[in-house]
Amino acid sequence: MKHLPCTRVYSQFSTSNRQVCAHTHIAAVSSPFPYPSFPLSFINFTYHLHIPTTTTSSSSSSSSTITMSPPPPQHLFFSFLLLLVALVLQLSSCISAKEQAQVQTLSTTEYINPKLPPRNIISPSKKFEGSSNLVNLRYHMGPVLSSAPIKIYLVWYGHWSNSQKFLIKDFLLSISTPPPPPSNHKPNSKPTSTVSQWWRTVSLYTDQTGANVSSTLLVAGEYADTAYSHGKQLTRLSIQQVIANAVKSAPLPVDHKNGIYLVLTADDVSVQDFCRAVCGFHYFTFPSLVGYTLPYAWIGNSAKKCPEVCAYPFAVPAYMGGGGPGALKSPNGDVGVDGMISVIGHELAELSTNPLVNAWYAGEDPTAPTEIGDLCEGTYGTGGGGGYIGQVMRDRQGKTFNMIGRSGRRFLVQWIWSPVLKACSGPNALD
Repeated sequence: MKHLPCTRVYSQFSTSNRQVCAHTHIAAVSSPFPYPSFPLSFINFTYHLHIPTTTTSSSSSSSSTITMSPPPPQHLFFSFLLLLVALVLQLSSCISAKEQAQVQTLSTTEYINPKLPPRNIISPSKKFEGSSNLVNLRYHMGPVLSSAPIKIYLVWYGHWSNSQKFLIKDFLLSISTPPPPPSNHKPNSKPTSTVSQWWRTVSLYTDQTGANVSSTLLVAGEYADTAYSHGKQLTRLSIQQVIANAVKSAPLPVDHKNGIYLVLTADDVSVQDFCRAVCGFHYFTFPSLVGYTLPYAWIGNSAKKCPEVCAYPFAVPAYMGGGGPGALKSPNGDVGVDGMISVIGHELAELSTNPLVNAWYAGEDPTAPTEIGDLCEGTYGTGGGGGYIGQVMRDRQGKTFNMIGRSGRRFLVQWIWSPVLKACSGPNALD
């Protein structure tokens, strides 16, 4: 039985480079030349041939044993030389196959919180988070929110505590107001990662006149719908009706020039596709329902329904138990609201750059656009992507964050796509 040397196929995802040449039976070495295989026992052998002989002069027969001598020395030398050549060629083949297998096998080296991946594996860009030559984010000639200031009108649907409201408003107001520098801040030290720096990437986007997205935002009005006017199960259309109630009953003005409307639903409210397909979305109201075309966004509190989906990484799915990084500690002790803040940032950035779904987005279908937040979803720091959030900061209490608000409050907010870097960008970038 012969085993061809080094015939095992190495898997690209193998974690071992075991050499299969050990399975080759050396008792019958295959030669690469068109000669038969030579058994190793030929080195010391004698043929004993028993031949019966018959004589014509006698009726009796006799037999004799003829002992044949080994092949001539030159034949033995030639055979031995062939065998050596075959062994050398097979050994060379084994080494070559092993080297190829090592090239094809992924490295088993593990990096913990990698700062940057190798610069030759993704693109020539110096920024790798989400970068790709296949991303074609284009401007489709529609308006952006360039008029200053952008006025945010909040609709609190359901029951919200004052601390939850303050936490969300503090994030929104931090977009325009950076925190004061710390007392021990050195002139040449790296600036603190802030919410206002995060918004600077959004302000890089322009309309056809060259006007940038406004860098100034303010909370211009609030309306609390504590009576659940449309029940605890909302659809996309009923969310527009909630806005219609707010503007028709006059607690909120109709502001179709500078205004955007954020509908925030409490943790006991279900919304169409919530937890299954979306954690928030933005669009514009229909005049037939509201009377005006108003840009708006909806974001839900997932604390009681699906924190592992919409508040990740502060909660993780059950299937990741024991096999993933584990849940991170939220920066403000409220998993639902801390998770909402990143979604609010996501939708607010897209609402400002694509308010009527005809400005900045990738793809050819305006009904399902890929926008500047979608391109960086799940990326919070350098090295992020593919389910890894990237390098973020952690305080002495173990709370995780990547930027600071106007009053020193900490937040964990996803990065967004930079039109300059052609990659995801955030204020806590290490490169």
